[in-house]
Amino acid sequence: MLISQREGFKNVSRLFKAIAYAEQVHASNHYRVLRDYKEDAKVYSGTPIGPGNTSKNLELAIAGEEYEVKEMYPVFLEIARYQGEAEAEKSFSYAYQAEQIHASLYKQAKEYVDKGQDLPLKPEEKIWICPVCGHTIIGAEPPEKCPVCGAPKNRYVGF
Repeated sequence: MLISQREGFKNVSRLFKAIAYAEQVHASNHYRVLRDYKEDAKVYSGTPIGPGNTSKNLELAIAGEEYEVKEMYPVFLEIARYQGEAEAEKSFSYAYQAEQIHASLYKQAKEYVDKGQDLPLKPEEKIWICPVCGHTIIGAEPPEKCPVCGAPKNRYVGF
């Protein structure tokens, strides 16, 4: 059970689970592009980690998403373009666009949690993740077509 769920933030818990799924989509996309790469690579996340209550975990999640949006993916995209790696550029672009949404959703959730409230979602609303690119949206239904990668509505996964 997630800390957020234990603390009574059921919808924030759903948000963490949904975005974790989106991050797995990004990791899988990056792996497909890089699996045949023959050199060692050093990975640095640039973000702090550690256990905490829901507010602290949201704070850390925001820091991670903002690092990816402001520093990591812009550099990755520029390098992929420079090296003519179209598939890497596409994978990084998908993730970059989703991470902007994730940062915004985490900020919104933190505002509510810091007031002792759960993220206000209507009973019919789900957090929808595109399994192709990680696009994330909250609503009763996903969009007809993913605005990032064009995947059809029926591909989205709801949390």
